[in-house]
Amino acid sequence: MSNNFLYQYILGIADNSLVLGQRLGELCGHGPNLETDIACTNISLDLLGQARSYFQYAAQLKGGDTKEDDIAFLRTEREYVNVLLVEQPNTDFAYTIGRQFLFDAFHLLFLQELQHSHDITISAIAKKAIKEVSYHYRFSSDWVKRLGDGTEESRLKMQNAINDLWTYTDELFHQTEADKAMIVEGIGVDTAKLKEAYYHALTEILKEATLDIPESKWFQKGGKNGVHTEHMGYLLNDLQYMQRTYPNLEW
Repeated sequence: MSNNFLYQYILGIADNSLVLGQRLGELCGHGPNLETDIACTNISLDLLGQARSYFQYAAQLKGGDTKEDDIAFLRTEREYVNVLLVEQPNTDFAYTIGRQFLFDAFHLLFLQELQHSHDITISAIAKKAIKEVSYHYRFSSDWVKRLGDGTEESRLKMQNAINDLWTYTDELFHQTEADKAMIVEGIGVDTAKLKEAYYHALTEILKEATLDIPESKWFQKGGKNGVHTEHMGYLLNDLQYMQRTYPNLEW
């Protein structure tokens, strides 16, 4: 087994949680009400905690003086391999919920399989994370239904968000060379097998929310290969500021 493939595979999982956690963290103090504000912040902390567990393992694999913070904060934009969906901005609350819902539905299915990984460290992280992500999915899907089946304005905003973000969903199932290698080793998840269940779950929730299923067959991709949208640079500027301004700072 190539340690490099395992390292890259872990980054692919961790970067999704890191970037989405950063996005949700931007909402702290800006939620539509106090309860929802706290809930979004707690989900952000869950995701950052998951990312930290993955990065700690990745640092062990990389060896030398590498620390989890180096991997999390000191890579260049092209070295991050998160999917494009999670880096999309908090345009409004409907976009925030739509992005979370579309990722949570995948994340839950993914972790259900990842907990059976032959790598005991990855399996342990997945078993812990799945409890958190089960809540994330309930939270986001409930809000999709509340907004979709709410007022005329809330339905319109939720529908627009789903329509715009739908184009990023197919990338969740793209497989890099590292993904393929880890599937062969019994360490990674064959995401192609999750695709049907994923879109079925989305369809059921969107129907309950009285929302239309987007018909677009055109999808964006590139994030898993380090090619990101224009939003990623601004996100990393905020994420990396402290580490780059005060190198080697210890708290």
